[in-house]
Amino acid sequence: MSKESDFFVYLLEHYANYKNTTAEKILKILDEKELTDYVYDMYEIYHSESLDNAFNDIDSLIEKGKRHGNKQTWLNKLSYNERKVSTKL
Repeated sequence: MSKESDFFVYLLEHYANYKNTTAEKILKILDEKELTDYVYDMYEIYHSESLDNAFNDIDSLIEKGKRHGNKQTWLNKLSYNERKVSTKL
């Protein structure tokens, strides 16, 4: 398996544990909401931050039933927020 696939399985299992359910049920929810590929493609973001941040993002995705935009939009938002934090230091 690729590092992305390995991390996706790791993320699903840990997210399922966080939600007191199974990875199979989480995958079914993501599939039904057409979010599986999006979460998988967020490897670059999710693997470099805390799992809590990834969990919060996945919670939001599932709750709203839609993506927040593409990965580049998310990266731009992250960069903007990082700039705001660094100017406050």
